[in-house]
Amino acid sequence: MSQYYLAVDIGASSGRHMLARIQDGKIKLEEIYCFENGMKRVEGKLLWDTEHLFKEIINGMKKCKELNKIPVNMSIDTWAVDYVLLDENDHVLGDSYGYPDHRTDGMDEVVNKVIDEKELYAKTGIQKHIFNTIYQLTAVKENTPELLEKAKTFIMLPDYFQFLLTGNKMCEYTNASTTQLVSPETYQWDEELIESLGLPKDIFLPISMPGTLVGSLKEDIKKEVGFDLDVVLCGSHDTASAVMAVPESTGESVYISSGTWSLMGIESMKAIINDEARTANFTNEGGYEHRFRFLKNIMGLWMIQSIRHEYNDAYSFAQLCELAQENKDFPSRVDVNDDKFLSPDNMTQAV
Repeated sequence: MSQYYLAVDIGASSGRHMLARIQDGKIKLEEIYCFENGMKRVEGKLLWDTEHLFKEIINGMKKCKELNKIPVNMSIDTWAVDYVLLDENDHVLGDSYGYPDHRTDGMDEVVNKVIDEKELYAKTGIQKHIFNTIYQLTAVKENTPELLEKAKTFIMLPDYFQFLLTGNKMCEYTNASTTQLVSPETYQWDEELIESLGLPKDIFLPISMPGTLVGSLKEDIKKEVGFDLDVVLCGSHDTASAVMAVPESTGESVYISSGTWSLMGIESMKAIINDEARTANFTNEGGYEHRFRFLKNIMGLWMIQSIRHEYNDAYSFAQLCELAQENKDFPSRVDVNDDKFLSPDNMTQAV
């Protein structure tokens, strides 16, 4: 009898539970549950509803029980850069911000006073994006420093959800690398950089690699879903898991991974850090087995996802494409990579 493995893949607009099993030497996949996701605008802030997301994780696990397809282990991936801060009782401090929130506006200038962009790229190999975690944490330090004073743990979202399942706090490498606070040489936090920015280094957990066991389910979770399993770290940045499908790591295969963002690049055994890569804003995100994803961020489905939400999800993506096709003679075009589309108050009006 085949063993089942559960992958929970949560993107910025939706999530899904995929059951995998090995049959005749091939991986067979089955989608058993899916759900909507999206940032909520609350008092001018863009926030994730982490309680809702965790409830949906549990709902999908219950579906396994309902189908009598009980997985032996599971893992969770999400988008990059976003996190929560936990207090001494492991309660979330403050709001769970989404990366496009405007609180990071101008935070690059604050960081530049400590370390210029050229030196920061040389240390981390990570592209400059104003939503990177380094700028998010700088915004906390500048605007709500009391949260950092109370914080005992910095934990990225997939690790947080797996903590809620198991009671064990861990930090997975591929997602941690997107913070722009990790050394591509040691694969651990750059403590010198963290301290220079005035961030408390003791809130950062040791970094673990994909494949590391997180633990079994807590008793209350076990009772709720009706079974137990092992939770294991995957490449918890969704692109890291997607790029594991690239057939080789010599840099000869170019991939495009499309979702809310489209990521185009190669796999490399070494980080490619030079002025040419920096000025082109290529990044070196951590990959499986210490490989690097040398890639460029380009606009993916973020604009159409935002517009769909602004119409209260009344149209499917297919219907929106059909409507666009009907109006293909519209004479204007927009530069989808323009910064004005990163986090507008209203995407329809921005277009």
